[in-house]
Amino acid sequence: MNAVITPQTSLDWIEALPEPGLLVDPVRDTVEAANSHLARMLGRSVAELVSLRVTTLFGGQIPQLVSLTDEAMTHGQAWSRDLSLVARDERVIELEMSLSVMTEAGEPRVLMLLRDLTLLRERRERHEINSYHRGGLLHWKRVETLFREIERENQLILEAVGEGIYGVDAEGRTTFINSAAERMLGWHRDELLGRVMHTAIHHSHSDGTPHQRECCPIYQAFCDGAVHRVSDDFFWRRDGSGFPVEYTSTPIVDNGQLVGAVVVFRDITDRRRTEDSLKEALEEVENLKHRLEMENAYLQEEISAEHNAHEIVGRSEAVAAMIQRIDLVAPTGANVLVTGESGTGKELIARAIHNVSERSERPMIRVNCAAIPAELFESEFFGHAKGAFTGAVNDRGGRFELADGGTLFLDEVGEIPLSLQGKLLRVLQEQTFERIGETHTRSVDVRVIAATNRDLKTEVEAGRFREDLYFRLNVFPIESVPLRERPEDIPPLAQLFLRNACRRFHRAPLELSHANVEALQRYSWPGNVRELENVIERQVIVTRGRKLNFDLPADREAAGPEPVAVGPEAVGTAQQRPLTEAEKREQERENMISALRQCRGKVFGQGGAAELLELKPTTLASRLKRHGIDPRQYRNVRDAGA
Repeated sequence: MNAVITPQTSLDWIEALPEPGLLVDPVRDTVEAANSHLARMLGRSVAELVSLRVTTLFGGQIPQLVSLTDEAMTHGQAWSRDLSLVARDERVIELEMSLSVMTEAGEPRVLMLLRDLTLLRERRERHEINSYHRGGLLHWKRVETLFREIERENQLILEAVGEGIYGVDAEGRTTFINSAAERMLGWHRDELLGRVMHTAIHHSHSDGTPHQRECCPIYQAFCDGAVHRVSDDFFWRRDGSGFPVEYTSTPIVDNGQLVGAVVVFRDITDRRRTEDSLKEALEEVENLKHRLEMENAYLQEEISAEHNAHEIVGRSEAVAAMIQRIDLVAPTGANVLVTGESGTGKELIARAIHNVSERSERPMIRVNCAAIPAELFESEFFGHAKGAFTGAVNDRGGRFELADGGTLFLDEVGEIPLSLQGKLLRVLQEQTFERIGETHTRSVDVRVIAATNRDLKTEVEAGRFREDLYFRLNVFPIESVPLRERPEDIPPLAQLFLRNACRRFHRAPLELSHANVEALQRYSWPGNVRELENVIERQVIVTRGRKLNFDLPADREAAGPEPVAVGPEAVGTAQQRPLTEAEKREQERENMISALRQCRGKVFGQGGAAELLELKPTTLASRLKRHGIDPRQYRNVRDAGA
């Protein structure tokens, strides 16, 4: 049966316990009482311990704590060596814990007895050593006689064991050494007997720095009387070479006096090599785990982005030709360069190529080159090693590693700094790279699909883009035709976006009227498909009845042909003279200047020209640069219609 306690007596009897104790309420997660033994062990006050939550006291070990407490609540008692506490001086104290369940005012309490495992081991070892010496060494009068007796009576044992064994007196002089130690150290025993062993084999660390005698655990054994176990140290051979060792230094007591120590050591070179191999394997597993986590996070991000219908919608000849080119190149694995204005669906083309390729089982990793700061490009692409630069607190794989076996989609590829283009070219050619801060060359199998709204030929001529990289990317070009040049695709796209928007915004289904289609087809759509989707979504949000009203500028006569009759939804068959390339560029230039005037030269952020034109800020900046427009000229100019 569980013991019954009262609040008045709990403090008294827990303080009377001979070892650290803790009384906790497992339901409320509170410390009911603690004794001074526990407070001294942790370097804290009793009041401080009582103020803590039990889960706070045991830190990140909540699963083990809950499991142990459940066992105690079920069986009335429990025992464990799996938990530890952190003292005020940040020492980690491994614990042996005994739990008993008691009752206070009808509610369960758990009494925890906590013992320092390190202290328990030291006491047990000291007891065993003292018992051994009391029984076997009490009659030895002199230390020289002691070692002669050991050598004479245990010579066969010492010679048979595989570990190296040697003894030293209280001044560190060697008193005996077995054959295994001779073989490992390269010394003959006659050369070491009577010599200070530390000077011969333990005088410096593995890096050559001096190892002072007063810091040597072997000497400490016959100074403090404690057994010293060292799992990672270094001994030197007679020829000057060294090897890693682990050893135990056990003090020898004669008539209550510390007279020397016995050292048992072994060469751990093979084990160290195995551990290094295991460490490398674990690091590789960790890298693979990190990669899978990144892929999972990336795919979740891609799923949440909702790529509309996950297929190319359109019935124009331009779309049909584009799909034909996609079907041609997708199975080949060749690099593809997708060109076209912002918002025309270049990423959708890249996904279509990836999804019908042999790499579809692996992810397509997208990199928005315009959104990466110049100083982080190399790290983002190739990854970095821990400590490679300030802030590199862990090893990190880059996008090329993440896309291994799959496809890497470089959006806005024209924004890649010229200084990095050579490294990118090398990866495309050789499929190898090094992380920042590493010399290890890594191999990948990556197909690259690049997209840009820039004229890369012009960029090459201007010296802003490498010609060899351009040719490497432009193995198979695909142009994403702007929406104004394929008005027959507007009705099916608009209907698709309308259905999606109604579903997303929980609206009853709405229908496009003939007048709506006419209005949509009269507009030039400088933002292309992305702008069309935004306009549809905006109308679904603001419309209160069943009738949609698209109040758009009727500039089809300036931007291209009038609506083409396509199906029952399309209305209007009149054709106007199409614009020349020069006229379209001039129209685009005037449109951007008008936006800059309205925004008083502001390009980025809320109320900027990019927001007004419904373009990415980086896309607008690229176009301004291409047209030679300086936004600063319009900072103090108000639009005439403002």
